[in-house]
Amino acid sequence: MTPFARTRLFPRQPRGNTIRDCTAEEFERYLNAHAPLKVIDGYAPFCKLHVHRNWTSTRCLTVPVTDGNRHLLRSAYEARSREELPVLVRWFEGVEPPVANYLVPILYSAEQLAKEGSPIEGDWGIVGCLYTQEPEEIPMAPITMMRNALGVEEGGSGVPLDREAYRRAVEFWENNANWRP
Repeated sequence: MTPFARTRLFPRQPRGNTIRDCTAEEFERYLNAHAPLKVIDGYAPFCKLHVHRNWTSTRCLTVPVTDGNRHLLRSAYEARSREELPVLVRWFEGVEPPVANYLVPILYSAEQLAKEGSPIEGDWGIVGCLYTQEPEEIPMAPITMMRNALGVEEGGSGVPLDREAYRRAVEFWENNANWRP
């Protein structure tokens, strides 16, 4: 697991919207001991998503935006790390989504991680995880796609922007948002 993923998925102060009921080490052991239900090709050849049934009480990553909860949306400029520039993000406060049916770890190849300055021992490393109701990928946030297109020096991967994938992501994220406890 990359340090970037570890701090986001298993923060020092556990939060309700991160992985629950296990440590980072237990999470890695589980993934290494259990074959995924399926493997999904990611947005680039160096990216794979492994679909696992959720064995924890981790809740879904996103909540649909409705007329009944739109007033609970918040926004701010935030950075994912000290090195990155802040970008506009939005989230719900005061909602509690259902327990996710699936955990979908996002893996990058060792070669790509080395390019990004995060070398690992092994062939693949965890860079994130989706918590979903369906055994599918949710679209990458549009700002993440843009950051990726900017390159590794801006916290991305260097993959050019796919305009059609970007439009699909905007459609999803206009109608869904992350949440915070």
